[in-house]
Amino acid sequence: MSEFRAKLFPSPSPLDPNPSSLHLKITGILLAAGSGSRFGGGKLLHPLPDGTPIGVASLRNLRSALPEVIAVVRTGDDQLRELLEREGIVVHPCEDANLGMARSFMRGIAASEDADGWVIALGDMPFLLPQTIKTVAERVEQTGNIAIAAYRGERGHPVGFGRRYRDELLKLQGDEGARSVIGRHPGDLEIVDCDDRGILRDIDTPDDVE
Repeated sequence: MSEFRAKLFPSPSPLDPNPSSLHLKITGILLAAGSGSRFGGGKLLHPLPDGTPIGVASLRNLRSALPEVIAVVRTGDDQLRELLEREGIVVHPCEDANLGMARSFMRGIAASEDADGWVIALGDMPFLLPQTIKTVAERVEQTGNIAIAAYRGERGHPVGFGRRYRDELLKLQGDEGARSVIGRHPGDLEIVDCDDRGILRDIDTPDDVE
């Protein structure tokens, strides 16, 4: 009888330190609603040396790492929205993106209400490796905490959040992103060391493209 029960209800693998947390829905959110003023406008439409628009390259890296991905763009940025939708994702417009990054951040969180956690990536960081994104997502999945990628001790993007921070993320203000939430929970911070300089490499001006 005990052998039969063991077959029906196998014990979790000893290699899995937290089996109940695995296979949660971690949604990737691409924030692509910035004005790109320092670039001269149209930043995420600008091609990389291989011809891929910056925003599309950033999205493809995110999609390579996570099965559930959405994007947030400025209302009226129809060309970028169309390009991202062609990649097979849902794109959410943000009417008040001009009020700061917090607005597009909140728009993405609200649009993915059924997620168990999120990984936030920026549309102007196309050099980020998919494996880095996946590792950050796995840390959120395993701990439910806040996970931040770091390269040689310097923190960058992406940043991941467990679902328990949702209410705080929906109250963000201004252009600070989620720094205030991170600052309130220093004990929850998971630093994910990686050999990926792309976590620090965003594109602000045309010179950054090369």
